[in-house]
Amino acid sequence: MPAKDLFHNVVRYALEKEGWTITHDPLHLRVGKIDMYIDLGAEQVLAAQRGEQKIAVEIKSFLRTSTITDFYLALGQFIPYQMALEELEPERTLYLAIPIDVYELFFEQAFIQKIVKRQQVKFLIYDSDNEEIKAWIN
Repeated sequence: MPAKDLFHNVVRYALEKEGWTITHDPLHLRVGKIDMYIDLGAEQVLAAQRGEQKIAVEIKSFLRTSTITDFYLALGQFIPYQMALEELEPERTLYLAIPIDVYELFFEQAFIQKIVKRQQVKFLIYDSDNEEIKAWIN
């Protein structure tokens, strides 16, 4: 089982504050002989269900000295998780949870926006200091 991201509990608490029920911690997926645990950055996944809406959340902290390296790693995890969910749980939407400062400084750049649009990345933007979700970006 993967290790938890530094902000795992922050994001979990923020989702619970918004009325989500955590259903899996982590969400285990098995495609053929491949086991996956949807996670962000530090290796942990949250899955939450709100009424009939189901989500999976991959949490990333982006604490390395190279944001672009963190981006490569996050996108490299996101794409297979997205494909596995499409096959196994098509009703569940995958979100990449990232800190608000990283979103504003890095992800709002035009070139990065083109990449995430092409890959259909959805974001959950969180504030780690206040333990709250600042935005859902589809």
